[in-house]
Amino acid sequence: MVIDQGRMSVASLAKTTGVSEVTIRQDLNLLEKKNYLRRAHGYAVPLDSEDVETRMMNNYSLKRQLADFAATLVNDGETIFIENGSCNALLARALAEQKKITLITVSSYIAHLLKDTDCEVVLLGGIYQKKSESMVGPLTRQFIQQVHFSKAFIGIDGFLPETGFTSRDMMRADVVNTVLEKGSEAIVLTDSSKFGAMHPYTLGPVSRINRVITDDGLSELAMQQIQQIQQIQQIQDSGVQVNIVKQFPLE
Repeated sequence: MVIDQGRMSVASLAKTTGVSEVTIRQDLNLLEKKNYLRRAHGYAVPLDSEDVETRMMNNYSLKRQLADFAATLVNDGETIFIENGSCNALLARALAEQKKITLITVSSYIAHLLKDTDCEVVLLGGIYQKKSESMVGPLTRQFIQQVHFSKAFIGIDGFLPETGFTSRDMMRADVVNTVLEKGSEAIVLTDSSKFGAMHPYTLGPVSRINRVITDDGLSELAMQQIQQIQQIQQIQDSGVQVNIVKQFPLE
């Protein structure tokens, strides 16, 4: 049911199965432990969910802290590109509330999120990818080539030293790679869970990434992988900055 619906609440599952919500929560904890699904604030979601709002609810406080840090790197008057994903959506909202900027995006979700703000939003066109609520394809590539921005914030699905940054979706990877070809400051904004994962489609090369923002939930292996990013960049004489944001409880 979770896979078919994309998201199921604890209450709905209890009603459908005729058992208590306590039992459902115990079952969901077990299923999450066995990597069949993920828990997210009263819901169960598929492991590979592309729904931005669903992903945003997973580790919301952490992602908000990452977004708040990323927002400090943007100055009033800048034109920036924000790709897609839950951290990026929270960043877009933080910037719209705090700064006077022009925001270029391929995400219809982000554009809709900012509809009641004063932020100037440029939504690029293309083929509408319904699951991710994002524009992709050759038209999107052409639009990106016609606009200019000083910083680009992108999301990733995985990183390993031998593969670099990767995406699970070929069309979205094409969008990111078109952005990276622009040569503006490229910033990866992601939670630490993506390190150690591998997906089919390359984002990069790594030398085109200027900064990585992630959290201190990195495993020892992931920290070694971060250090390998820096070593790769030093060899290529480009120098990536890595910002580790310390988690703290939100009030």
